[in-house]
Amino acid sequence: MVQLEAFFLGCLALGSMLALVSLVFGDGFAGGWLDFLSIDAHHLFHPVVLAGGITVFGGAGILLRRYSDLPAAGIYAAAVAIAAVVGAGMYFVYVRPMKRSESSIGFSMAELAGKRAEVLVPIPPAGFGEVLVRAGAGRTNQIAASFDGVSLPAGAKVVVVDVKDDTLYVSRIDPKGDPANA
Repeated sequence: MVQLEAFFLGCLALGSMLALVSLVFGDGFAGGWLDFLSIDAHHLFHPVVLAGGITVFGGAGILLRRYSDLPAAGIYAAAVAIAAVVGAGMYFVYVRPMKRSESSIGFSMAELAGKRAEVLVPIPPAGFGEVLVRAGAGRTNQIAASFDGVSLPAGAKVVVVDVKDDTLYVSRIDPKGDPANA
């Protein structure tokens, strides 16, 4: 029975070490070094959940070994059940809400078509300028050209008509305000 207790103590130590490393180094370390623990099947197998489950399995096994009269097979089964319940709880209380709360500031250039923008650097009829457009959770400056082949002054309100070769082709929203169209 000493081997059984040593096994549970090893699981407790390993799980505690993985949890501590994940806590101290965060996703930078866990995202790289602990990815071997993650199974792509489901977020239930997230390294945090697995490390917590291993820790609880070891701790529950030690407590059951010392304070219950269960046989070795019963201790294993009970420790696995307790670890599964606590792991599922960690998933639903911690991992799942955190996965849902992540937001990205990333965007794709193709998503900018149809967005409104403001000209920052004047756009000549046959050249390039710069526009400020809302993308994702923020704003981004992008190279722009006139879709209609007319000059667009700084401050003009435009809409992105097309995106080609990382260049936004824009057209003025209110052509009446353009002195060239008067």
